[in-house]
Amino acid sequence: MITKFSILQKLSLVIALLFTLVAPVMGYLAIGLPPVIIVGGSALIGLVCWYITYLKKPVDPKIILPLFLLTVAGLQIHIIEEYLTGFAPAMSRLFGIPWSEKSFLMVFALVGPTIYTLTALGLYYKVPIAGFVAWFIFIGPGVAEFTHFIFPLIKPQLDATTLDPLTASIHGKLIVNMRNYYLGATGNYYFPGMWTAILPMIPGIYAIYRLFKLNRLEKAQA
Repeated sequence: MITKFSILQKLSLVIALLFTLVAPVMGYLAIGLPPVIIVGGSALIGLVCWYITYLKKPVDPKIILPLFLLTVAGLQIHIIEEYLTGFAPAMSRLFGIPWSEKSFLMVFALVGPTIYTLTALGLYYKVPIAGFVAWFIFIGPGVAEFTHFIFPLIKPQLDATTLDPLTASIHGKLIVNMRNYYLGATGNYYFPGMWTAILPMIPGIYAIYRLFKLNRLEKAQA
């Protein structure tokens, strides 16, 4: 019961709930539906997993912190490939959404690493909300990166048959260099980030397995 939680645990639960509700809405208003599905879905699943495995009893940093750092390291390498191959503009062409390289870099190359650093510190000191962020990363980059293998099969909403990069205004925002990675047009099975998508998936998926296994063992011993 929530009444048995400490003030810090209650506060962490409120923050996690607000993030799960607000982040997808902000993503939808700024970009479109894909962030709602990916970010919102990852946050909701992460929230449930965090509640079950971490909120009531934070996991030993020796277990969760290395798994988190390995997942984040794999994610950062993955983001390098996405930037070099134009992930954000390619997503804009694929779904007809206004996602520029500037906003991509702001979120994933600047804000993201700051949050990851603070989360690592929080996991070390067993701060409850840090466990939620870790679970969000395990579910998002840890599992949801498999979508990179689906994207080449989806027909782009913007000029699916033209191979040349597009520059166009989407919802009043100019998006440049939108490359076409549609398999049906290029004949190549690739989408930005696909080669390195597995890097955060391996430690992320293992972290999910390890944390649930630990949770089952603790319940069995209780």
